Amino acid sequence: MNRRLGKYSEPLYGVMRLVIGLLFACHGAQKLFGVLGGQIQFSNPMLFTAGVIESAGGLLVALGLWTTCAAFVASGEMAVAYFMKHAPGGFWPILNKGELAVLYCFIFLFIASAGSGSWSIDAIVRKKGRA
Repeated sequence: MNRRLGKYSEPLYGVMRLVIGLLFACHGAQKLFGVLGGQIQFSNPMLFTAGVIESAGGLLVALGLWTTCAAFVASGEMAVAYFMKHAPGGFWPILNKGELAVLYCFIFLFIASAGSGSWSIDAIVRKKGRA
């Protein structure tokens, strides 16, 4: 099959990483700052930690800085969130309201395996290191 968009895969990967990272950071902002319809979660250590991982990890992934590590930690956080919060409600994510946690988990796992890509701060740093 002819891949018409194949020549745009690097910029599209960069845009995907940016959007996913920023959306994830919004979930962290809800927990840390009580914005976007969220509540501040300083009194709950687990939710506070989730907020830090989501905010910092999301921004790092969006910028393409330390992407592999940030995405791997974010993927793990989403796996834990799914099994602690959603899985007790049933096996199927569509029924236990865990689809978003599963999607984030596997998207971040993919990003962790694929790396930051050429449209990232990591790529700029690598390029300057070779010069």
